[in-house]
Amino acid sequence: MKRFVGILQFLTRIPINLNTGMDNEFYKSLVYFPLVGFVLGLLYYGIGWVSLLIFDNRITAVLILLGSVILTGALHIDGIGDTFDGIYSYRNKERILEIMKDSRLGTNGLLAIVFLLLFKLVFIFSLLEGHNLWAVIIMPMYGRLNSAWGCYRTTTPRETGMGNIFIGKTSTKILVIGISYAMALVFGILYFLTEAVNIKFIGHIGLLIGIFILIRWFIRSIYKKIDGITGDILGAICEIAEVMYLIGIYFLVA
Repeated sequence: MKRFVGILQFLTRIPINLNTGMDNEFYKSLVYFPLVGFVLGLLYYGIGWVSLLIFDNRITAVLILLGSVILTGALHIDGIGDTFDGIYSYRNKERILEIMKDSRLGTNGLLAIVFLLLFKLVFIFSLLEGHNLWAVIIMPMYGRLNSAWGCYRTTTPRETGMGNIFIGKTSTKILVIGISYAMALVFGILYFLTEAVNIKFIGHIGLLIGIFILIRWFIRSIYKKIDGITGDILGAICEIAEVMYLIGIYFLVA
């Protein structure tokens, strides 16, 4: 429980007045990544549910997106900007790592963030049009589960960095446990909030496998440039996986 609260504080801006600290085995909190996503998803769902009582789908989509930015402190969006500024600068390894560490936002990062938010906005709006608000609960679960997947059998090119706490630390046991309870939560969400549960659940399993494959390909493309991944890239993986989920679920419920 202490590690779950600790990782919830680490990955979100949810106000929790409790000092849990970080021990030498804090990496074991990787198993709670999907659960953090579930907590965030419930909050997104709550924002959407209340907003729909007052506003239309367009405004609700904006408020859900705004809520996601505030509740996460734009932590992973910052990772998107730094990743695209560095990785796609076409420089050598050392220069790429320097650019990614620079707090200033470049053109590549700005464009990546703008298109990321646009994709999220239009697909959330489309899901609301089809009365599929439940999907915003699962979206952050898939994002953080893929961040844990990104830490599986990977290395980091940096000697220091916040991402070093987790990178390469996801064991097979942690990954299996995370996937198992995440899919149990997905089934519960589908059971209570949707129809055609079995078909949609099978679709979600296939969607997760597909995203896993694409994220591993993304990681390999980064390895060719900097021989590893960083904390910024883990943030980018989370955001990219969320967009992939929204695109996939759009076709699944269409």
